[in-house]
Amino acid sequence: MTGSRSTNGSGGARTAAGRDEADALTVHTRTDEHLGRFALRPVDPAADAELLHGWLTHPKSSFWLMQEATLTDVEREFMAIAASEHQDAYLGFHEHEPRFLMERYDPAHVELKGLYEPQQGDVGMHFLCAPSDAPLHGFTLAVITTVMDMLFADPHTRRVVVEPDVRNTAVHALNEAVGFRIERTIAKPEKFAYLSMCTREQFEAARATLQRPDAPGGTKSP
Repeated sequence: MTGSRSTNGSGGARTAAGRDEADALTVHTRTDEHLGRFALRPVDPAADAELLHGWLTHPKSSFWLMQEATLTDVEREFMAIAASEHQDAYLGFHEHEPRFLMERYDPAHVELKGLYEPQQGDVGMHFLCAPSDAPLHGFTLAVITTVMDMLFADPHTRRVVVEPDVRNTAVHALNEAVGFRIERTIAKPEKFAYLSMCTREQFEAARATLQRPDAPGGTKSP
């Protein structure tokens, strides 16, 4: 797995019963003024593996480095995350439909161990929007805002740390829009990455800017 990664997205349909079940397991919700309800619930490795396999092996998801993964590989990957004390994975919903994936991790133990000096309150994250041929304007920005909103809803979170591939220009722009600042380039076994940080104060300032009616690409843009 690699850093904060994204493609534009849509997902598959759910039955009414499935929606009720997802709502019961929801751990965080956010309502976007223009795009509506976003929610997250823990990934069920067995039940969600087929859906996630389709997302992760899509050409638009190349930065997740799982293009050749089998369905079994994906299920095992998320079973390992579920069993870990240092990682969590969440399926994200937009208006009750599965549309994105989020991973939360402790960077002192996962992904960045030995590559930077961790601070108390640091949290790492990855996110992926489901590939789509008809992307919704402002969707990926709304997703990363929802992800950051969830992370900072925990009062113990002081700073979010990410390590996106240096070639992933789309996610660099999204990260900057929600307050991330690049610290330096680091060499990981699978890539060169921009070690980037966002404090609670930086996120709140960036969100206030995005909510201005005249903000380019902001949440009030049509």
